[in-house]
Amino acid sequence: MEQSFLETTLGKTGLKVGRIGLSATYRPGVKTVHRALDEGVNYFFAFGLDGQMFRGLRDALRTNREKYVLATGAYNLLLGHPNIERTLEKRLRQFRTDYLDVFMYLGVVKEKEFPPRLIDEFQRLKQTGKVRHIGLSTHARKFAGRLAAENAADVLMVRYNAAHRGAAQDIFPYLQPNNPGVVSFTATRWRYLFHRPSLAKWPREENVPTPGMAYRFVLSNPAVHVCMMAPSNIRQFEANMKEVREGGPLKPEEMEFMKRFGDAVHHTKTKMFSRDDGRRAGKP
Repeated sequence: MEQSFLETTLGKTGLKVGRIGLSATYRPGVKTVHRALDEGVNYFFAFGLDGQMFRGLRDALRTNREKYVLATGAYNLLLGHPNIERTLEKRLRQFRTDYLDVFMYLGVVKEKEFPPRLIDEFQRLKQTGKVRHIGLSTHARKFAGRLAAENAADVLMVRYNAAHRGAAQDIFPYLQPNNPGVVSFTATRWRYLFHRPSLAKWPREENVPTPGMAYRFVLSNPAVHVCMMAPSNIRQFEANMKEVREGGPLKPEEMEFMKRFGDAVHHTKTKMFSRDDGRRAGKP
């Protein structure tokens, strides 16, 4: 399956995925999960507390399990880690499934937090058949690049957006030949990328991006297989999906605009939004 703007294969996993994935981090409601299913979304990520995601998917999983890609993981506790196998069993019960497509170690900040012995533990779980593919979520870009080059992970979940483009230098050049799946998070940088920076040098007469442009920026990079969307309600989800579908890849002038705006956001260290921020529908 060749990659298109809206569909692709999740790297070497061979899983066919829509390039927008859904997270329930901001509690969008079970109806939003159902709406995502109607829209053809098939990549779903859930933390252990995301009850709305679990409830929203159970009926679909009962009859069409192979259509959907379920991703979750065990938390990095910084001072240690939980019982990985016990966490896996809990997630299987929460999803009411007998296997997970992607099981990750979540929140790796430093290389030492995901040592070889822990990688081996994830590999062992993969051999049980209860986990199809393993990986991690991390902000440690150079470490992620090394894991890609060493073929140590099936899926990498990393930050990439218009304000944080470092993955394009530290991770993406090292994806081949091993071809791990790449899932991006914080496409809107927690909404900063569609609100006017309060004190940055951004001309008041210039527009600010829409939420859909933030997602389109990520999806315009072919190195990213899935871009996570985390709406707060069904209205935001529908507005974002509509803009992504209708807008397609960013045009060159839109890409340049997003990079300039992303740089302004990146260098803003003060309050989140100005009072006259762009009043636009949608959230992350």
